[in-house]
Amino acid sequence: MVTPENLSGETGAQREPKFDRDTSTTAVDTAIVLLGAGVTAITHPLLYVKLLIQIGHEPLTPTVGTTMFGRNVLYLPGFFSYAQHIIRVDGKRGLFRGLSPRIMSSAISTMVRSKVKQAIPAEQVENVSNRDDLKTSLRKVVKETSHEMVIQCLSRIATHPFHVISVRCMAQFVGREIKYRGLFSCIANIFKEEGVGGFFAGVVPHVLGEVIFLWCCNLLAHFINTYAVDNNFSQAPAVRSYTKFVMGIAVSVLTYPFMLVADLMAVNNCGLVAGVPPNSPIFKSWLRCWAHLSHEGHLFRGSSFFFRRVPVKVMALTEE
Repeated sequence: MVTPENLSGETGAQREPKFDRDTSTTAVDTAIVLLGAGVTAITHPLLYVKLLIQIGHEPLTPTVGTTMFGRNVLYLPGFFSYAQHIIRVDGKRGLFRGLSPRIMSSAISTMVRSKVKQAIPAEQVENVSNRDDLKTSLRKVVKETSHEMVIQCLSRIATHPFHVISVRCMAQFVGREIKYRGLFSCIANIFKEEGVGGFFAGVVPHVLGEVIFLWCCNLLAHFINTYAVDNNFSQAPAVRSYTKFVMGIAVSVLTYPFMLVADLMAVNNCGLVAGVPPNSPIFKSWLRCWAHLSHEGHLFRGSSFFFRRVPVKVMALTEE
């Protein structure tokens, strides 16, 4: 028998989950945005110094040191020395040049990822760890990685304009320009001088690097967990949980040149001193940039903050 109490209860049971789900999703997204903004602000000085090293700006004199084998080498200043130099020139606030576009990028990335996940939900596939089900397991990994790739590509395309703005704001340190200051003035300058394409300078190597990283990381982790980790091993679940993390570190080293080329192309020939000769050649495409860095032996420039040696070619010229 249907009573008013039962009817209201059924109606409430149908409506409450949707309301609660929307509220909880919004709360989680807000928390992620705030957390992302905090992490972005804390790590910004690291990325700022890294970018200046990537574009080849070395304002400090190298110091003489020795290797573990006793050979004399020239070491470039590390992160702390570089950061102190920025503070001497611009003050402590100078370490956060270009921060606001990065915070915007982080917030937009979170929102885009959330909306794409709602619009394109991942297929629910049971976890398969038995070697007899290898084909099923591999198919599952491919589906999950494809889904992650779509989310990552859409997120990168949506946020890349803010990445370009942030990179150019930081690169102004080299020539002491004030061309890129406020967010809206940056947008107006780029659109006026370069059109819509200016907002996506370097987007191709950036997307390629992230796609290659995603596929290599997931597939390597899958094959290692399948073939190298024995199910009879008592700590197998714990080992498998760290495999993707370790693979991420290893693969990020291999895909670093893509990120370097993307950052250089974001600055190249944009009207800043850092992006034109003699500080940088003008590249017609990101492939030309890659070829130049490879020829000079600089494909991993900026990948390390410490124990940075002067390139061999520079040392040879110095000795001559």
